Amino acid sequence: MRTALPFVAALLVAGCSARAPEGHGIAFDNPEGDALPEVVSRRALPFEPSYKGIDTRLLDGDLVSFVVEMEGARDEVDVEEYALCAAAQYTLIRGYGFVRHVRTRVAEEAGLWRADAVYTISPALPSGPTNIDAEVTVEDCKARGIPTV
Repeated sequence: MRTALPFVAALLVAGCSARAPEGHGIAFDNPEGDALPEVVSRRALPFEPSYKGIDTRLLDGDLVSFVVEMEGARDEVDVEEYALCAAAQYTLIRGYGFVRHVRTRVAEEAGLWRADAVYTISPALPSGPTNIDAEVTVEDCKARGIPTV
């Protein structure tokens, strides 16, 4: 085992200086001394949303579907947040206090983003790790300018 250690160490050092293939990430070595590209936060990207509407469908008892559309989203997170805001407001309208995310499908075509999200709504705190306080969420949505139902 002792004789293998120098060989393993040499492999590790050699691996650290290998360059990633072009277009496949940042290379480990930087012989020119150039600054590595900065990671840009999605919140720093331009954001001029146009919220196109919310379609709400009661699926079964406490299971509700929300289909939302928007333009100007930076990525799928913006349209997912729009769906969550719709779900939280709907929950309050029904006299309930909590939302639990079931699933969200997001698609984008020609700049129009669409999310089809399903949530359960509940008057009391349901069990599980993904519970959302509807009142707190609606206030956050209002503060960020995201429309609700």
